[in-house]
Amino acid sequence: MVCGLGWLAATGTASAHGGSLAGGGRESLTIPTWLFLSTGGAAVGASFLLASFVTDRTFVERIHNWGRPLSGGFEGILRLAGQLVGLGGLAAVFVVGFFGPTNARTNLAILLVWVGWWAGLAMTTYLVGNSWATLNPFKTLAKLLPSLNRSYPARVGSWPAVSGLLVLVWVEVVSPLADQPRLLASVVAGYTVLTIAGALVFGPDDWFAHADPVERVFRYYGRFAPIGRDEDGLRLRLPGMDLSTPRLVDGPDEVAFVVALLWVTTYDGLVTTPAWRDLTTPIVDAGVPPHLLYPVALGLGFAGFLGVYRLAVRLSRDMSDTYLAPAVLAQRFAPPLVAIAVGYHFAHYLGYFLVLAPSLAVALTSPFADPAVVPTIDLPAWFGAVALASVIVGHLVAIWVAHAAAYDLFPARLQAIRSQYPFIAVMVFYTMTSLWVVSQPEVALPHL
Repeated sequence: MVCGLGWLAATGTASAHGGSLAGGGRESLTIPTWLFLSTGGAAVGASFLLASFVTDRTFVERIHNWGRPLSGGFEGILRLAGQLVGLGGLAAVFVVGFFGPTNARTNLAILLVWVGWWAGLAMTTYLVGNSWATLNPFKTLAKLLPSLNRSYPARVGSWPAVSGLLVLVWVEVVSPLADQPRLLASVVAGYTVLTIAGALVFGPDDWFAHADPVERVFRYYGRFAPIGRDEDGLRLRLPGMDLSTPRLVDGPDEVAFVVALLWVTTYDGLVTTPAWRDLTTPIVDAGVPPHLLYPVALGLGFAGFLGVYRLAVRLSRDMSDTYLAPAVLAQRFAPPLVAIAVGYHFAHYLGYFLVLAPSLAVALTSPFADPAVVPTIDLPAWFGAVALASVIVGHLVAIWVAHAAAYDLFPARLQAIRSQYPFIAVMVFYTMTSLWVVSQPEVALPHL
């Protein structure tokens, strides 16, 4: 497995991973950097002050518990249709990836994975609802096969999903998966074998609940969506409010996964900024191999994000003067970070999806064709403001979810407000970092 990943990282030249299809998506803004960074940070801080005035626990609970049941009369048919669509998509990736055109801009496998799945489907997951739970072809295949049903070790928890997410992002960044259909199909085949093998040993339910990073990403994204599922079936709710559910994040492994989700979303954009190129050029010139630089930076960044979050937890406990253990606070205040990751993912991939959606549509109708002209959409000049706004909206939702969590944890109003101070500081930092990354022009991955 390690040798295979090393081969992937050394194969060819990576050209801005999935973003290479769009030919460089981000453009620098004409607004002074200090102005929109300070404005975004101030907006987050001001929203916390406004939320602090909402101290009626009944009102907060009413907001988070609001919902309407949705009819599920065709649920069985839709589930079967979704499973067939997922299996068909996986088959298309294999067939067209191995035997289709080699041009990445016209190959259905490339466009389906990066544009249709990681951009389009991921956005519908948090904008509408988590359909990946039904579409997931790996889970569908695993449930068709016999399982050993070995007991999944409780001490392992979700740590395989944490490491798996970091490894997947590393491979996605440093290898030319968005440029070589054969390589992409090979990686998907390897992931299929590994995932189904794990499900066959431990059972599909335990494996996909704990160890599979992709399933866990979409599950957390789906908790932001306005349509969700409870014991009574499908339910309409306010966007982001399900993130305040107690024990949504349960354990240090799940806290680490949420932080990793936030970090890899940031890292994916950071490595295509001019600042990253300027920072890493002296390091590479000093003799550090580029293929070592990227995973080390990925790991150190994750450790830094996790360390900052844990520091905020300790400070929150001190400021709130509570008997609650740091682990309890860490788990309760982690879900708001999902809202931040959602806002940044939307900012990073909305334009990417809109630009390449016509190319995906053409490839779906003629999967083995290789047209000379690839249709795309030119985004208007003001579109960059949409990306900035989505980052801020994600942080505003995160602040409200954290506010509700604090009032659920602490009996005293002042205690609940004080407990949020360190997390608000962290969110302001995350806001300004995300805004800065989104505002930077996109360049090719340096040194690869």
